[in-house]
This record gives sequence, C-alpha cells and structure tokens, in this order.
Amino acid sequence: MAKMWAGRTKGETDRIADEFNSSIRIDSRMYREDITGSIAHAKMLKQQGIIPAEAADHITAALEQILNDIADGTLAIDMESEDIHMFVEQVLTERIGEEGKMLHTARSRNDQVALDTRMYLRTQTEEIRNEIGELIRVLCEKASGYRETILPGYTHMQRAQPIVFGHHLLAYGWMLMRDRERLEDAAKRMNRSPIGACALAGTTYPTDRMYEAELLGFDDAAYNSMDAVSDRDFCLELLSALSIHMMHLSRFCEELILWSSWEFKFVELDDAYTTGSSIMPQKKNPDMAELVRGKTGRVYGDLMSLLTVMKGLPLAYNKDMQEDKEPVFDAVDTVKMCLSVMTPMIRTMKVNEENMREAAGRGFINATDLADYLTGKGMPFRDAYRICGRITAWCIQNDQILETLPLDVYRQFSELFEEDLYEAIDLANIVRKRTSTGGTSPDSVDQQIGLILAELNQ
Repeated sequence: MAKMWAGRTKGETDRIADEFNSSIRIDSRMYREDITGSIAHAKMLKQQGIIPAEAADHITAALEQILNDIADGTLAIDMESEDIHMFVEQVLTERIGEEGKMLHTARSRNDQVALDTRMYLRTQTEEIRNEIGELIRVLCEKASGYRETILPGYTHMQRAQPIVFGHHLLAYGWMLMRDRERLEDAAKRMNRSPIGACALAGTTYPTDRMYEAELLGFDDAAYNSMDAVSDRDFCLELLSALSIHMMHLSRFCEELILWSSWEFKFVELDDAYTTGSSIMPQKKNPDMAELVRGKTGRVYGDLMSLLTVMKGLPLAYNKDMQEDKEPVFDAVDTVKMCLSVMTPMIRTMKVNEENMREAAGRGFINATDLADYLTGKGMPFRDAYRICGRITAWCIQNDQILETLPLDVYRQFSELFEEDLYEAIDLANIVRKRTSTGGTSPDSVDQQIGLILAELNQ
C-alpha cells in the first residue's frame, strides 16, 4: 500500500525497509498524547479560520472517539503502520473521509513527534517524582523509628564514628529530594511547545502557537522552529536526572546487600523481596536490591545511547532522531519498576538494633570524642589526636576497648584524663551531643524529617 507521504517517491518500500523504518512498536504508547495534540491542533485551525469550522468539529469529534476506542480496546493499534501518527491519521480519514486530510495542515511529523514526546515525558516525569516522594516518606517513617539506634558510620569501609540509623537513612532521603528537584527542573524546560514549528521553518498559515500551547498545558512555545524539531536535550536532561537517581538507588542497595549479609546482619529484607538458592538451602539472596543495582547500568546505557545518537547531527531533523524514544522510554520504565520494588522493600525491612549496637562497640569509633575530651581540657587537638592514637594502639595490642580501659592506664598517657572521660566517650552521649546542623543526634533526625515532609507537602 502506498504511504501517506507518497509524492516525490512512489511511496512503495521494501518489506524489510518498512520494518526497519517503522517505529510504532515504540511510539504507540504515545497514542493518547498524539490524539490530544491533534485535537488541540484542530481547534487552533478552526479558531484561526485555516480550515472550515464544520470540518474542524468533525475532526475533533472523530479524534475523541478514536481515543476512547483505543483506550477501551475497541480499536487495536495496527502494528503494521509506520508510526502512531500515521495510524491515527489513517483511521481518522477512513472514518470521516476527505475532511480528515485537513488535520495535517500547518504541521509536520517533525513537530508532531516532538510534541508527543514532550507531553508523554512530562506526565512520566511527574509520576516518577511522586513515586520518589513515596519512597522518601517511607525513609522518614523508618528514620523516626530508629532515631536513637546506634551503629557505626563508615569511611573507606572502615568503622569511623557512631551515628544513628535514622540519620543514615535520611542521607538517602536528601539525595532523593535532590533527584526530585532535578526532575522538576527538567520538566520545566521540557514544557515548551514545539507544535507549529512544522518541518523546520515554520509556516505561512496564520497559526496561533501560543493558543495551541495553552490548550495542551505548556508554559510557553519554543521560539526557534529549527531548535524545536531538531534537539532532544529535554530527553537527555531527563535521562541524566534518572541516571543520577539510579546511582543513588544503587548505592542504597549496595548497603542493603552488605547489611543483610551474615557478616553485618544489620537488616533482614522481607521474604517477598528475596529469593533462595537453587542448590544451597540456607541462602536468602537480596536479589531485588541486586537487580536495582544492576539496572543502574542499563539506565546509564540509555543516556549514553542518546548522547551518541545526537552528537553529530546537523540541523534540522534527521531520521536518526527516531532512536530517541526507545532509550528514554526504557529508562522511564526501568526507574518506575525499581521504585515499585524499593518502596515496599524498605517499608517491610526489619532492623537488628542489637547487632548494630554491638558493631558500634567495636572499632574504636569513639576515639575522635576521646581526643575532643582532651581538647576540652586545653590540649591542642593535634597533640590530643596523637595521644589517642597511641591509646588505641595499646588497646588493640592488649585486647581492650576504650569504654572499659581503667583510668590509671589512661593517666599513663596524660594526666588530663579524669573520671568524666567515660561519660564523654559513651556512644549514646556522643550521638546525642552531635547537635550541629545536619548532625547525627536524634533531635537532628527529627528536624530533618520535619524539613523533608514540609517540602514534600508543599
């Protein structure tokens, strides 16, 4: 069958070429946006007197029926069509005849596909922001429940200083808050309408691009017709934001995997989010967390794929840009799937407070506070640091810990040590005194939760 774009050519292509050229298996998910955009275009054409009002009304009514028919399954999308735009236009023409051919006045598939993609991703971005917000709320709930649960904080994967588990969870909460902000920023730049830019040079018809943009919920229109149809930086910005978000989820999952191991045993993931081994009956594998970690590379690949597609394209539109949707849709789907698992996995996670506290009691993670104790007695910090390092070395050699080391041993290193040193290096006191803004104290955890929830509830 001859294509709707037949004219300069016969519109007859090889079957394999048709399959190679077709994008409907990817872009059919945008049917709602495509039809909604076409309805707005018909209304604009009517308002501007570019096509007869009666024809515009017939087009609008038919498009609304096509949308309903696809949505309820009455009309199946023909996967033999070239793309979703051609499918909708073909069905429209079949249903109302010659009037249907007027719809494509003052637009091109170039600006049409750019419009559909922006509208679709605008919706998906908001859905992802909401899902991230739900995960943040779960983190806040967990953090509140473990605002006084002490565990070792790590640097270089070595025990460093005592923290509370709620504070650790909220570190990811703040990362995810910034992820939401990045997505919001990306959505702002995404929300400029390209429709009316046509193929690349605009049109001689007296269109009203601002009216059409307003009908479709855009903040503004793209002001350069070539830019409107030939760039996909809005896709790239979204992919970048999603890649950063997946990096944060991956880091969190890495810790969940470590914490659920026998070596740590800090947490236990619910059975619903783990699997067993095919040969080792004792195993409980954190497969969902591992898959999130693994799928991060997939989203990175989507970003690199589109960056590579776009890097050498001259203006304006090139068929290469048909490759924009598969990576960005894949990234959107992947992130949403990961979030759908992460949120309940964290909500149902059990925390082993005793193991966390026991781990905090080993590793001399109160050594810094011991040095601060001497500094409070008037000793320069560097001298205090050196003395406490020697004390730690002595404890390691003699299988002792700072909390139970006798005072007379302490005084062999410095006469400044008094009985009150034990209160200074008590782990509960240490975290309670970390009251600096953003510190690990229970009060700080409460403050952070309040700030996060206030922002989420705006």
